[in-house]
Amino acid sequence: MENKIMSGDAQEVPQLELQAVIGFNGHVFSGLRVHPNREHLIYPLGSTVILKSLTNGKQQFLHGHTNNISCVAVSKSGRYIASGQVTFMGFRADIIIWDFPQRTIHARLQLHKVKVEDLAFSPNDKYLVSLGGQDDDSIVVWNIEKKEAICGSPASAQSAGHCLAVQFSNKSDDVFVSAGNGTLRVWELDLPNRKIRPTECQTGQLKRVVKCVEIAEDDDFFYCGTSSGDVLKVNLKTKLLNSCWPVKQKFSKGVNSLSTLKTGDVLVGSGDGMCSLCSGSNFKTLRKVQLKGGVTSVALRGEGHQFFVGTDAAQIYRCNYMDFKEELIATSHNSAVKGVVFPFATSELFATFSQDDVRVWHSETSKELLRITVPNMTCNAVDFMRDGKSIISAWNDGKIRIFTPESGTLSGIIHNAHSMSVTAIAGTRDCQRIVSGGGEGQVRVWQIFPGSHQLVETMKEHKATITCIRLKSDDKECVTASSDGACIVWDLVRFVRYQMVLANTLFRAVCYHPEEYQIITSGTDRKITYWEVYDGSVIRELEGSLSGSVNGMHISPEGKHFVTGGDEKLVKVWGYTEGEVTHVGIGHSGSITSVSICPNNKYIISTSADGAVLRWKYPHAS
Repeated sequence: MENKIMSGDAQEVPQLELQAVIGFNGHVFSGLRVHPNREHLIYPLGSTVILKSLTNGKQQFLHGHTNNISCVAVSKSGRYIASGQVTFMGFRADIIIWDFPQRTIHARLQLHKVKVEDLAFSPNDKYLVSLGGQDDDSIVVWNIEKKEAICGSPASAQSAGHCLAVQFSNKSDDVFVSAGNGTLRVWELDLPNRKIRPTECQTGQLKRVVKCVEIAEDDDFFYCGTSSGDVLKVNLKTKLLNSCWPVKQKFSKGVNSLSTLKTGDVLVGSGDGMCSLCSGSNFKTLRKVQLKGGVTSVALRGEGHQFFVGTDAAQIYRCNYMDFKEELIATSHNSAVKGVVFPFATSELFATFSQDDVRVWHSETSKELLRITVPNMTCNAVDFMRDGKSIISAWNDGKIRIFTPESGTLSGIIHNAHSMSVTAIAGTRDCQRIVSGGGEGQVRVWQIFPGSHQLVETMKEHKATITCIRLKSDDKECVTASSDGACIVWDLVRFVRYQMVLANTLFRAVCYHPEEYQIITSGTDRKITYWEVYDGSVIRELEGSLSGSVNGMHISPEGKHFVTGGDEKLVKVWGYTEGEVTHVGIGHSGSITSVSICPNNKYIISTSADGAVLRWKYPHAS
């Protein structure tokens, strides 16, 4: 049964099937969780909760949030997952309780303003405690079965700062701990009077910003990780500070995540990427492992023989408790992904590029095959040469860099390709030439020789950044889109303007129809426009989006359909001749930056500003 959603003109449109997601939001503290069944990893990406099987790697998706997820919690029995989100100033932020076996929404709860900071389930799945963000700073206890709030209270005293973490006791449904900037409280739920009563913990002269709380299995003590790099051990019954470790060598860049093991030992994840196993009795470091990026989540699998670590560099590691060796099991971009491109006539691979790097992925398994990094440089565009022997890329330092696809080694570089950054690039079919566009609006053609290159021609008509270049199949013509509101069709034999189309928009994308007598454009005016190449006349104009610009567009190889994506966060598949949406894909939580249909019409790949790469089933596969 296909899911249907309403389009702008109130028609029902079938939903695209989401097959795989590449991405992990490592900036959500304790966002990586292992389900009690030990079979699933649970983590957020944008507005989606991802359930990833640890046996076969298959993904399932929980959709329901309207903005980025800010916290995730899993109940002890594994029956429920809770997730909270951020929203806009003045609006209420949703908490969703998910029924894990059914993969459906059990309850949607709304009380907190702007952001939900943290969530915790009581040990017997009776209650959920939620903590609001800085603009809200209140604690609410919810009855899970009745789906309603029992009571609420300000999270911290007026003299204290903002509260950051909340954690339920392991044995009692009536006791939980909250902590934050200069605040550390043990709360007791008084159900008959519908009240929660806090008791301040006595820490003497010690003032700390607590970022995470973990309660020992027997409920005797709880541990607090602080921004200053030490861990407080507090007696849960007396509410008195027991100790503060380590005294000398503190954890660099703060303690972001804690997990207690059955043995009483504690796993500590710190902001410098170190994951350490510390003795529960004297807090000596027994073992440690260095990871890439600051550790933001540590999640135990079962008894702690194995644990998973998430970092803010968007990496997920699996570590063994015995040998403390790390294994990288998931990696992704940790900044906005700017675009996606397939090699000629193959759908097995695709490349994506972001501020930090260019990555080549295997389409079917979503495994990263190659990563190309140029330190302190931003990649603006990438293309595969048709012979498959090189990857050409455009960079913000005005250079074109050519890499080999197998090893990612630099095989050639064009210095000063443009006076400003190189913003668009395309390789000709004969692999002899590269057409590039720059931030200053110039279009340049380069002849490529083994080990050298030569500037053939510079074409100057655009007044602003070139955003997209598409070549005609015979290499004798190309079309360039620019944010100056012009699209120019160039004669690449005489290097003169052949045709020009103008619109009151910043053009983001342009495509030739496979028969090459028409082009279609999209941009900030939300319109999709069909143009006649011969005389530059407008053939048709479609309302491409209800809100925001249309940033990415791609036509299927046979020309019957095209896909678009933009600030609306929807992937839309259109019929070319009808000009109507046939399918819509919901899954991105950031603006979509580019979309591409693979050469064999099997997938659509879309990329977005939240660092996600999504693979959809192409609905019109022949």
